[in-house]
Amino acid sequence: MIRPATPEDVSVMLEMVRELADYEKALPEARATEAQFRQALFGEHPAVFALIAEDDGVVAGFAVWFLNFSTWRGVHGIYLEDLYVRPQHRGGGHGKELLAGLARICAERGYQRLEWSVLDWNEPSIGFYKSLGAVPMDEWTTFRLTDEALLSLAATSG
Repeated sequence: MIRPATPEDVSVMLEMVRELADYEKALPEARATEAQFRQALFGEHPAVFALIAEDDGVVAGFAVWFLNFSTWRGVHGIYLEDLYVRPQHRGGGHGKELLAGLARICAERGYQRLEWSVLDWNEPSIGFYKSLGAVPMDEWTTFRLTDEALLSLAATSG
């Protein structure tokens, strides 16, 4: 079963975020708190959204997403920040159902893109995404500013 996340899901979502960060060899970077998740997902002006996959009433996985915008197409799309299914629930169709749920949101709202990133070494996920018809955007390179580099740039005169 796929459903929208509720405030009661926040603690288990953070557990899964840490599991995902550990799998991606980046556990020290997973610093989010329950308070931050509650504010982002359920505060006065939520800008982040989540779907939950359940298996017999147990949370099996989640998808966290937000809106992006295509200047070329002139409409919003969905950017999937994280998709995670706990190892003991993999192979049960939860990942596909979470992506299908996001695709339905796109179709219902007139969004024309569903995009996400995957680590280049994560062959099981890459194969899964390709099996659904997803196309890698190999000609694009993701850039990121964080921590000191972000603050340094922010401090430049404008």
